[in-house]
Parts: sequence; C-alpha cells; structure tokens
Amino acid sequence: VQLQASGGGLVQAGASLRLSCAASGRAFRSYVMGWSRQAPGKEREFVSAISWSGGSSYYADSVRGRFTISRDNAKNTVYLQMNSLKPEDTAVYYCAAKLSLQPVGSRDSSATKFDSWGQGTLVTVSS
Repeated sequence: VQLQASGGGLVQAGASLRLSCAASGRAFRSYVMGWSRQAPGKEREFVSAISWSGGSSYYADSVRGRFTISRDNAKNTVYLQMNSLKPEDTAVYYCAAKLSLQPVGSRDSSATKFDSWGQGTLVTVSS
C-alpha cells in the first residue's frame, strides 16, 4: 500500500488541524492504519491507530482526548483530527499501515508495529 499524508501546517497553540492520508494499492480495508510523529532530535513515537473497520481505536496518552483518528474506507483515507494543539505536538507526522483484521489496542502502540509508511507532513505549533 502506498500512503500520502497531507494537512500539516503552522498554527498557534490551542488551534486545530486535520491531517489526511490517502492510500492506494492493495485493499485498504485489510489494513490497520496509524499515525506516528517524530520531533527534531527525538525518536518516532506512536500517536494513534484505528482498526480496519473503524470499530476500535487507540491513542497515546499524550494525545488522548485531544486527537481523533477516523477512516473512510470508501475513499481509502484515514484522518487525524488534532484539537487543542500544544507546542510539544510539533513534529513530522507520518501515516502508516499494517495488514490486520484485528481490533486495535495497546499492543499496536508502537511505531515499529507498522509495515508501510508514507512521507511525513510537518505540524508546527507556536506558543
């Protein structure tokens, strides 16, 4: 599966952004989709994941309650709605995929669990 992320930008603290990731190639419905991020000088960290059906999702503690992941299987697209952004959310955000028809949970909460990656989109939050 090929992934193309978009929607990043420069915003002030407290603002919102919605990232999108369009997928092409093999059956999108067969994939758990996720988002990870990498801040300058830091390792890539897991942000969120959603099951193939959208029936389950999981979030990192740092974003839970502020970010919402969703997907539209008819459009082969996954979204990340980011609200109440903080300067510490500044990072390059990557969408990722892995073949799985299982619900998602804490076992998926690692960037290393995903097989396919798109190019990143930069989110910068100013204070």
